[in-house]
Amino acid sequence: MAGNSKEHQLSLRVYNTLQSLGCPLVDGLYLREADSVQELLCTPSFHRTDILKWICASICPSLKEKFSTIKSTHNEDLIQELTRFGYEMMLCKANDKDLIKGLAPPLRQLVFLEQLLMVIQADSSLCSGQNTSSGDEGVKNNDLLEELIAQDHLPDLYMLLDPACNPWPAHIREHLIRTHSAYSKNNGNHSKFSDIVSRSDQDSRLVSHGEESLTEAVALLKSTQSTLDELHKECEFLQSHSSGSAVLSPCALKLAISDMSQLMTAFGHIYNTDFKGYCQRAPPTLSSETTVFQSVHQLLHTCNTELEAVKQLSETSTSLTHTLQQLQTDRRYWSKGEKHTLPKQLEELKNRYMAFLSLHQS
Repeated sequence: MAGNSKEHQLSLRVYNTLQSLGCPLVDGLYLREADSVQELLCTPSFHRTDILKWICASICPSLKEKFSTIKSTHNEDLIQELTRFGYEMMLCKANDKDLIKGLAPPLRQLVFLEQLLMVIQADSSLCSGQNTSSGDEGVKNNDLLEELIAQDHLPDLYMLLDPACNPWPAHIREHLIRTHSAYSKNNGNHSKFSDIVSRSDQDSRLVSHGEESLTEAVALLKSTQSTLDELHKECEFLQSHSSGSAVLSPCALKLAISDMSQLMTAFGHIYNTDFKGYCQRAPPTLSSETTVFQSVHQLLHTCNTELEAVKQLSETSTSLTHTLQQLQTDRRYWSKGEKHTLPKQLEELKNRYMAFLSLHQS
């Protein structure tokens, strides 16, 4: 029941948002039951597809022309185009056609629709703010123009358009200061003249500084443009110009930048709280005497081999000892029906061998 109530609340919220944004496909429906609204938004139908088309076209107006070229009989092409747009907005997978067709779980469909509508609301609020600010700026600009074109300021405008003299060079300023020093002392205008000269000097410095700043700005713009060109070459998704793909929409880029900013903020917080102490430690020094480790490894390998050989020798000795004990203790029958043990047998063999040697020597 909790899952159903959440789906019902979400479906009503999406439906009310569509009405507030002026979607023509929900005008005149007057749906009040949550089940009916959920059936409208989460059941496969042409009406649901048209609503999704209107939402996507409101986010990216260039899709209207593309939707108009797709015939009504080619529903699969339309589904593919809507899926591609949702993938560019990073709200679904590249092959998530069940979500576009309305075959996915209702909660997932409603979340997808709400995220798309949030983009429309953000764009509309941004546009309204820009229109308001542009209107205020227009009023201010009109007032400024009326003030400048007034009759009292016309001589100043003519003087600005055709100045009488340019800022004095350094050698002329020194000459004027030496020439008018006496008159300035007598008339008490030395400070005024010096102020005029210093002001002109300051203006010339500002002009030169402005030219240097402009040169630096141009160089910075060129380096930024080259960096952007290199990034554009590395980004394969910006270089796709096939018939089935389009240029990445600004809305998708805005959403990606927002996500990247949040991830960078989270990483910065984790780095400062957890990782910074470990990252500032000095790295361990590695010894260059690698032959020592190699010789130790060889000696350990030889030692293991010798231990294995000793183990096998011990096992063999134990086996031989056991066999000899059996041969010495077990009785065996020889000739003439007598029982002899191993020592008697060995003694008999020894006697026969000695007799054989004595006979051979004689």
